[in-house]
Amino acid sequence: MFQLIIFGPPGVGKGTQAASISEKLNLQHISTGEILRKAVSEGTELGLKAKEIMDRGNLVPDEIMNGIVKETLENINGKGFILDGFPRTLNQAKALMEIFENLNFNEVKVITLTADDEEITERLLKRGRSDDTRDTILNRLNVYYNSTTPVKEYYEKLGLNMNINGVGEADKINEVILNKLI
Repeated sequence: MFQLIIFGPPGVGKGTQAASISEKLNLQHISTGEILRKAVSEGTELGLKAKEIMDRGNLVPDEIMNGIVKETLENINGKGFILDGFPRTLNQAKALMEIFENLNFNEVKVITLTADDEEITERLLKRGRSDDTRDTILNRLNVYYNSTTPVKEYYEKLGLNMNINGVGEADKINEVILNKLI
């Protein structure tokens, strides 16, 4: 069983790749957005705290996200998993490695999907969502680079990170990822 973390900028194809890899390698796909919504809908203690914060329009703090992820990982049924959308900050990355250590998850692999800003901007503009304007996309990219560059550097120092070019056909990118993993 291995633990895969997949991250990269918005619009780079993390969700697409995570879904495909999870299916092909029989890994559980854990989307932090989904587990956060699940914790809220189930009314868990951390879910209720998160809901209160989200209802005010604020981001869920690291300690609550770390707790929700920890609760989810404690209930993994023995097969490997892919974490999609977490960690997003250095504090989350360090907490996640501590969770992995406590749960004896020691086959951690990190895939960072990359693409240049113009490619990402064009992809997101084509999605056609109302919140995908050039200005909001550039702002989201700046937030991403400011918060996740230290995460990428952290995993590189641990020797866990593999950079994969996220530009091209999804199937070809998936093939490159699978070749790196197995």
